[in-house]
Amino acid sequence: MKNLTKLGFLGAALFSLAACSGGNDAGSTSSSSSSATDSSSDQNSATPSADLADKFGNSLVVYFSQPETEDPDNMTTEEDNSAIVVDGEVLGNVQYVGMNIQENVGADIFRIEPEEPYTTDHEDLVDIASAEQEENARPALAATVDNIDQYDTIFLGYPNWWGDMPMVLYTFLDEHDLSGKTIIPFNVHGGSGFSSTISTIAEEEPDATVVEDGYSVSRNNVEDSVTEVVDWLNNLPATNSQ
Repeated sequence: MKNLTKLGFLGAALFSLAACSGGNDAGSTSSSSSSATDSSSDQNSATPSADLADKFGNSLVVYFSQPETEDPDNMTTEEDNSAIVVDGEVLGNVQYVGMNIQENVGADIFRIEPEEPYTTDHEDLVDIASAEQEENARPALAATVDNIDQYDTIFLGYPNWWGDMPMVLYTFLDEHDLSGKTIIPFNVHGGSGFSSTISTIAEEEPDATVVEDGYSVSRNNVEDSVTEVVDWLNNLPATNSQ
């Protein structure tokens, strides 16, 4: 089990998610249109790294997560693959990475959630996610970002589900105009890396700049990703045009 006693870059309210190449990643619910600065219970006040505070301009971490459990004890293999336990709290893999990014760059944060929450039952979730891919579905969102125009840089996080983004990511991109912004992808996977999702994001948002040097980490290595993420952020080109 990926069980940590302390999370070095976080200090407050935490949630659950997960990720894998053929499995899932976590969720809770919120409602309608909302501000990324105060709408989500996943919103923290970040303390940025001095070297990274201004590098990315006004930035927002957006991520999707679907945990398969909220119980930190007696996890099944699939549940353990989708989450990390920190001080008794279940965190999703993508969430863990996203909150590390948020903490280091001083970003706002927004959690993508479907209007109808996904099940945490693994087999049922696989069936639902597979059907959504086959149908090219656009699951309705529980909330949208109503102040998206104020951001220069969007860090976009998601699990790799069968070589693609979860379809709820497509809904988010359909409903938010990211023209003129820089999109920096990050993901967690079970062996497939980004697959072709970075080029897919570029196709979905043709008037945005999509950074090809995203951060991708195996679900087996998420707990060791904190330093890697900081190194990656330091090596990215600045997106702050001011």
